[in-house]
Amino acid sequence: MTEPLTVTFPPAFLWGAATSAYQIEGAVREDGRTPSIWDTFSHTPGKTAGGETGDIAVDHYHRYRDDVALMAELGLGSYRFSVSWSRVQPTGRGPAVQVGLDFYRRLTDELLAAGIKPAITLYHWDLPQELEDAGGWPERDTAYRFAEYAGIVGEALGDRVEHWITLNEPWCSAFLGYGSGVHAPGRTDPAATLRAAHHLNLAHGLGASALRSVMPARNQLAISLNSSVVRPLSQDPADLAAVRKIDDLANGVFHGPILHGAYPPSLFAATASVTDWSYVRDGDLAAVHQPLDALGLNYYTPALVSAAAGTAAGPRADGHGSSTHSPWPGADDVTFHQTPGERTEMGWTIDPTGLHELIMRYSREAPGLALYITENGAAYDDKPDPDGNVHDPERIAYLHGHLSAVRRAISDGADVRGYYLWSLMDNFEWAYGYGKRFGAVYVDYATLARTPKASAHWYAEAARTGTLPPARPAAA
Repeated sequence: MTEPLTVTFPPAFLWGAATSAYQIEGAVREDGRTPSIWDTFSHTPGKTAGGETGDIAVDHYHRYRDDVALMAELGLGSYRFSVSWSRVQPTGRGPAVQVGLDFYRRLTDELLAAGIKPAITLYHWDLPQELEDAGGWPERDTAYRFAEYAGIVGEALGDRVEHWITLNEPWCSAFLGYGSGVHAPGRTDPAATLRAAHHLNLAHGLGASALRSVMPARNQLAISLNSSVVRPLSQDPADLAAVRKIDDLANGVFHGPILHGAYPPSLFAATASVTDWSYVRDGDLAAVHQPLDALGLNYYTPALVSAAAGTAAGPRADGHGSSTHSPWPGADDVTFHQTPGERTEMGWTIDPTGLHELIMRYSREAPGLALYITENGAAYDDKPDPDGNVHDPERIAYLHGHLSAVRRAISDGADVRGYYLWSLMDNFEWAYGYGKRFGAVYVDYATLARTPKASAHWYAEAARTGTLPPARPAAA
């Protein structure tokens, strides 16, 4: 489809940027905060690039006022951030540490004073280490602990924060944390992977109920899923069956119970050799299937699969990471292939058509539910020029292509209400350490100075006008 010369968004469209606590806050031992699984994982030799950790990250905990001022300069309408569970509830249970909650109160007030809507994600992968020591997400009790935590944060901030997300990318928490082991806590147990997935679903449902019980009815409740666009290598029936299997493991395992109150029967069949699913108790699916106000979709790249034995431990469905252990329980007969096309520094293929496809799918899966793109962005090898400016024309082209795909989906009838760029600024990129820069704002890791890249100014113009500027290369 030929793009129109001008791509204009609806006036109420929300232009935002996103971060997560462990990736930016630092201050990991201050004000009562205790270790999360990512503190433990990053301090374990060999788990992160160069042994890098989030101990300081980009020091947002101390620099949040300056960061909010920078967001205001860029004209952001919303800022999506996550709360550090172990900063608020250090043992993962019991009363809150008020000084920990106070940080998020101050951040929220600063955002509101700047005219920026806060959007809170309660869980972005940083489980308190004490809960992992007790079994982590494969244990049912963790879901109940999350509900308690959700109620604490909802009661503290629900009077002034209207946008709430329970979990970010539970697929990564379960399948990368307990399957392939490339994310914290680094376990490699196929059965534990599926137990974790179910208990994350239960945590979402119980957490949603807890939030509803303490917050004003006007508040908007969502979950952010990194649902995958899974495509077959060919139309051979075996390849189509491979797509079905990975789609169940990447998508249906979460959206089935969350949106429809049931797991796909084909998921049970595909994983019968791994688990008997006996941990799904009576009443669980009703507890998971809570009414939502919106659905967050995170998208980076599509997956390409075929039927073939022996290589299912390849890249996850969005192309992030590999391991000698498969993140795909019961899918040893599936092969992942590198999708063709230009790639980012992560090695992820750039394909905006996948974002359009994903949006339209969830318009059908969840008719009447507002959609937000809660993460989308690209890593490039950004460097300042001699004058200190950071030109990133590749990211501008990436954003133009993907935002154009969002606008096409809106034209095709999808109710997409907003877009959150990943990420506001360069930060700790999990197991990749500080080597991958996703930010619209450049961070000099030696001084922690922030410099908006050309893409930040481009995005600011889009947010100000509601119209995409041309994807022209930055001036030399």
